[in-house]
Amino acid sequence: MTDQQLLERITLNPKVMVGKPVIKGTRLTVEYILNLLAHGATPEEIIEEYQGLTRQDIQACILFATKTLEASAFVPLAMEPA
Repeated sequence: MTDQQLLERITLNPKVMVGKPVIKGTRLTVEYILNLLAHGATPEEIIEEYQGLTRQDIQACILFATKTLEASAFVPLAMEPA
């Protein structure tokens, strides 16, 4: 599946989840899926929990985040002590 095909699975609509990027046809935000992954959930566990979700949907979330960060300057969440 191409990057474009994956990214077409993500949509933004101001009327859905206050405009946050979501997986098309759901109210699951990219942020929510990435947070689940960051806290140790496997793609299989997420797919099992949310009927109709596919591995490609999860890949699309990761790709969307990657593409979004490409043009961003790095800003640390916390400063290291001097």
